[in-house]
Amino acid sequence: MTPTHRLLLFVGPLSLVVALLTGVQAAQAAEPPARTPDRIAYDVALRADATGTRWTGRERISFTHTGTGPALREVYVRLWGNGADGCGGAGATPPVRVSRVAGGVADAPSVNCTALRVRLAHPLARGARTSVSFDVSLTVPDRMARFGRGGPYRYLGNALPVLAVRDGRGWHLDPDVGFGESYFTLAADFHVVLEHPAALTVPATGTTTTRAARAGRAVTVSTARRVRDFAWAAGPFRTAAATSPGGVRVRAFWTEDTDPDGVALARAESAGAVDAFGERFGRYPYGELDIVLSPDFAVFGSMEYPGFVLLWTDRDGSGAAHEIAHQWWYGIVGDDEYADPWLDEAFATYAQDLFHGESGQDCWSQVYWPRPDAAITDSMGYWAEPPGPVGWTSVVYRAGSCALHDLERELGTPVMERMLRTYAADHWYGVSTDADFLRAARTAAGRDLTAFWAAHRIEAGPAGSRR
Repeated sequence: MTPTHRLLLFVGPLSLVVALLTGVQAAQAAEPPARTPDRIAYDVALRADATGTRWTGRERISFTHTGTGPALREVYVRLWGNGADGCGGAGATPPVRVSRVAGGVADAPSVNCTALRVRLAHPLARGARTSVSFDVSLTVPDRMARFGRGGPYRYLGNALPVLAVRDGRGWHLDPDVGFGESYFTLAADFHVVLEHPAALTVPATGTTTTRAARAGRAVTVSTARRVRDFAWAAGPFRTAAATSPGGVRVRAFWTEDTDPDGVALARAESAGAVDAFGERFGRYPYGELDIVLSPDFAVFGSMEYPGFVLLWTDRDGSGAAHEIAHQWWYGIVGDDEYADPWLDEAFATYAQDLFHGESGQDCWSQVYWPRPDAAITDSMGYWAEPPGPVGWTSVVYRAGSCALHDLERELGTPVMERMLRTYAADHWYGVSTDADFLRAARTAAGRDLTAFWAAHRIEAGPAGSRR
């Protein structure tokens, strides 16, 4: 059957169609860039105040120069927790502060205080390894957000400083645009020690253990291998744990005002989704998954981190399937979320649809296009331009997932399933790009798909050329 939405190839501006076709052809011939620094290890020890609002301690980042070209003379540390507040001002200080840097010399923070350049003490040759360390202070902002607080509960998503990525385009120092995600990190190992009041329960990325310490304190130790970020929460959560039929330990943490029916539904959906996606895309590798539930997350929705998810939950359940799908699409199969938001959001939405038995039949005719030149593959920078992010979820999430459903109809379900599983395996713990996905689909189809991509407004030009 020929989908009616293919007529879009002829109704849009001719310049857009030509750009789509040219970009696809260029992307299919592109070589993957060399990324550095890599083989990263984070060793962190932090101590919380009485409420879990302020955490102070030391962080050490070890890494290897894996890029091409001359020696590495600098690294950038991303302080994403400052994205909403910037550098403070008017007597205020940013929520994330770094001091007493060792292993290099730090400049003043840039990019609205979300990027810290550290000039290394010695040039780092390709293949060589070094480390930088620093004191870190995290003050949880007084607002409901993924890095924020509400009542006695504290959430520390995108709070811990992490390394930026350099490739053939240079350093990726994109801004936090205030919606969605602008993040780009490489898989790394984390060993994080969190000392806190014993009355606070602390779920976190990785495999965690908690032991008693002196004077009403406790120590939670988390170890996570090959993850892109580390997040945690602290508060008087109610808790329960169960092991999915597939062998994943799913630990649930919820606030006192979370509806019990919503908790039950979210727990069941999370266990079902982690197993279903493991069968479809490759077994979940981390062993443990923490889900943190609250109705207060309605302010920002939900948010995914490796092995740790914040889920907006009410009596009817939550968006667990979508956020669990992100464990593969963003977490295991990484991408540059600023340049290619569709590579995780559209794929997670498509996976969510499959989990709920939705085929996306005739979905293309229902897509809302807020701008005549919008493409599924537009960057966060494009969506941050006036008039702003109006309609971006319709394009990135829904149109993107619709395109994947249509691709499944184009290839056939068995071919699509094999292709996605192979594509995930090929980029396991790595970074995928538009060009990578286009090549994988073309190989699976055994024929040119340029017209299909153009009809679906999927553009993939050379690195850095897209809007």
